[in-house]
Amino acid sequence: MALYHSPLYKDALAQLEEAASVMKADPNIIDRLKKPKRAIQVSVPIRLDDGTVKTFEGYRVQHNLTLGPGKGGIRYHPDVDLSETTALAMLMTFKCALVGLPLGGAKGGVKVNPNELSRQELQGLTRRFALEIGPFVGPDKDIPAPDIGTDRQTMAWFMDTYSQIHGYASHGVVTGKPISVGGSLGREEATGRGVAYCINFAYDRMDKTIDNNTTIAIHGFGKVGMPAAVDLAEQGAKIVAVSDVSGAVYDPDGLDVLKLINWVKGRKLLKDYHGVEHITNDELLELDVDVLIPAAIDGVITKKNMKNIKARLVAEGANGPLTKEAVEYLSEKDVFIIPDILCNAGGVIVSYFEWVQGLAHFFWDIDQINKTLHNILKNAFAEVVKKSVHYKVDMKKAAMIAALAKLEAAMKLRGLFPG
Repeated sequence: MALYHSPLYKDALAQLEEAASVMKADPNIIDRLKKPKRAIQVSVPIRLDDGTVKTFEGYRVQHNLTLGPGKGGIRYHPDVDLSETTALAMLMTFKCALVGLPLGGAKGGVKVNPNELSRQELQGLTRRFALEIGPFVGPDKDIPAPDIGTDRQTMAWFMDTYSQIHGYASHGVVTGKPISVGGSLGREEATGRGVAYCINFAYDRMDKTIDNNTTIAIHGFGKVGMPAAVDLAEQGAKIVAVSDVSGAVYDPDGLDVLKLINWVKGRKLLKDYHGVEHITNDELLELDVDVLIPAAIDGVITKKNMKNIKARLVAEGANGPLTKEAVEYLSEKDVFIIPDILCNAGGVIVSYFEWVQGLAHFFWDIDQINKTLHNILKNAFAEVVKKSVHYKVDMKKAAMIAALAKLEAAMKLRGLFPG
């Protein structure tokens, strides 16, 4: 069955089964969590600028809605498929549960290369996709957000389409919107800022301090990697390497983060950046640094390269960047791994803040947002450490156990309908 073919889905299932075995979870609950509640596949036909019509495949998967409405991004990428979307929806379920949000796990996407479409074509694609999945989403049903290949503008088009259909401005239907149409302060940098917070919590746990001797490499200098680099550099850390699809740049004395951000935001590739050493993405992962942040895509640290990883702390900024084998091997080597469902949860936490603000029509200042984000992540981090010590497992398993315990309790309390 196509649902089960992706390595990310198999990995998510393996994590679930392992956590369930350790904590002796109810097998009936686990069986329900192995399958999505709802998986929607739609056709998305649009008229291209040359007058021809092209049809794209779109998906929206709602994995589990026990804790509340679905929450999860919309991805525009050529590799989007049902299996990957389901895996990401499952991870969102556990992520929301872990950090205590009243939200379920969902994910969506369209199989398309957004770079090959004009702005007008992208708008047409987004509006038609919003129309097709419209019956299944909404402020009380499922709340999409940006992901790879989508941004604030995408969310504004999606919100407007939903609002036009329903006849009123619906601020709560999506998050990650521009401020002027109901977005939240701090949302754009939230995931990266959360990564930086979690690295600080881990350093406290390891009795270390981030200073100008701390070296950091970031695989994926985008929506997550950039704000994480800024926050950590402001604390004095040396960001010695960053990468994009074209390759990586390296300077053992530390890169100028703000110059690099201006370069990338000017739609320039890192391979064309001057005054630094150029290395491959694989070489970046294997650098001898204190902290490694894989913040691009899943499955970059695997059985093939796990023995070459030299960092003592790995912060999973992306979803599933380490395979199960890599996590187990590195954990045995005393590498501290901050699991993805904790490390990159900053984005969904501030998305939750945005959703709440939209429903209340009352907006918070940036200090309140950052303080509340910090507190939620700090409490979740402490809970994962507690589970790690109690069950004598690595942080990855501990995070899944902590999330699963909350889901199991809620699903038992709600019961099964019909009984």
